[in-house]
Amino acid sequence: MLQVVPELETGGAEQTTVDVARALVHSGGKAIVASRGGRMTDRLSADGALFFAMPAQSKNPLTLLRNSQQLTRLIKEYKVDLIHARSRAPAFSALWAARRTGIPFVATYHGVYKAGNPLKRWYNAVMTRGDLVIANSDYTRDHLFAEHGTSPDKVVTIPRGVDLSRFDPALVAPERVRNLQDAWGLSPGDSRTRILLGGRLTRIKGHLTVIEAAARMKASGRRDFIILFAGDDQGRSGYRQELEAAISRADLFDEVRLVGHCTDMPAAFLLADLAILPTAVPESFGRAAVEPQAMGRPVIASAHGGVTETVVEGRTGWLVPPDDPAAWTKALSLALDMGRDALREMGQTGIDRVRQLYSNETMCAATLAAYDHLLAGRRS
Repeated sequence: MLQVVPELETGGAEQTTVDVARALVHSGGKAIVASRGGRMTDRLSADGALFFAMPAQSKNPLTLLRNSQQLTRLIKEYKVDLIHARSRAPAFSALWAARRTGIPFVATYHGVYKAGNPLKRWYNAVMTRGDLVIANSDYTRDHLFAEHGTSPDKVVTIPRGVDLSRFDPALVAPERVRNLQDAWGLSPGDSRTRILLGGRLTRIKGHLTVIEAAARMKASGRRDFIILFAGDDQGRSGYRQELEAAISRADLFDEVRLVGHCTDMPAAFLLADLAILPTAVPESFGRAAVEPQAMGRPVIASAHGGVTETVVEGRTGWLVPPDDPAAWTKALSLALDMGRDALREMGQTGIDRVRQLYSNETMCAATLAAYDHLLAGRRS
């Protein structure tokens, strides 16, 4: 099976690519990934998958054509049974290669793409032109029906999974947490509630809403919290500077910290007491809301998109209107008032639910079953 993804740096589509490749190898198949590459490439190779570098992130029509020719060669050389695209630009190359070689084409609709005009809607619809479309949440599935009129017979919903061999509180050594604590300049004696926003520094993640909420809490006299933004700017230095300026204006140097990219998110969630996901736009699934729950941490998330399926109001966290600093101030204050013991009780409910519904094994098994069903139908 050949997966095509723009890059392998960070993100849900990239992580799912690696997870499915590993599952395919473990089941006795051969997994191939074509991509520009990135920091996940070594992990992919360690799992036994084959990696081929190509400019799969490019939207240039000539590059798309050359990529399609290279994918066609890979399909023929390795006798690929099925090709799976995880983003729109490489989906064109993958679709053309599939048609040339007669193999099935699968696409995962990882995000709810905006379409302000007919041309953009046509561009987005490439993800629906194959034999099977995988939606990563019911929210995404409903968008496919409404936006593209996709036949329900072509769509299967497979929620993203979490690697519970990695996101398990029992498997994180205390020194990993201490290392992060030291790296982020947190004193062991600091009794403040630690609130973590894990994700790249981009406007849609809602950092500015949280900074405004923190300013309001501080103005009301609260000093019992510290908010950690763990993520890099991926070249968006202007937005990082905007965040730093907002923190400075509100005099939040000790309450809000930009700690940079984190390679050990399981330890980061254990270091925190509470996770937040204040996205300004709906996320199709929101793995960042599931991973902290797997680590026993309640989540406050924006009440839209796929997270409304993964965060249970009042049981595993709270759902809050997006871009509403007053509502976020209220929700954060409510969580802080509960105290650590009550937050940990809520966190245990989250662990139980994630293990039941969102394990990586469940996601990978459903994906491989979808491949098998599609190939069996082709053979018959």
